[in-house]
Amino acid sequence: MNKSEENQATQEALDESLKEMCNLISKNNDPKLIYDFFECLFTKAELKDFAMRWLLVKEIDKGTTQRDIAKKFSMSLCKITRGSKELKKPDSAFRRFLDIAEKI
Repeated sequence: MNKSEENQATQEALDESLKEMCNLISKNNDPKLIYDFFECLFTKAELKDFAMRWLLVKEIDKGTTQRDIAKKFSMSLCKITRGSKELKKPDSAFRRFLDIAEKI
């Protein structure tokens, strides 16, 4: 197996692993267990980054300017722009999750 094939096999294994975790989370109705799972899976810095990305998406959705978000959360405009672009995509997963959050 050459290096390219190894990388492809690794990427496929990573994709399957991510899909498996998403499937397990979607079948779980215990927010505490999911929170605990995230705390085991991610470092404190990764959890902070994960939460900050969701915060910025919610702020963009509220109409907060990118500059205000950058100031409020000490985030780079590049990261905020990426979130904004993702939110604007047709059938955006961000939009669908925001819609779910509104119903809760």
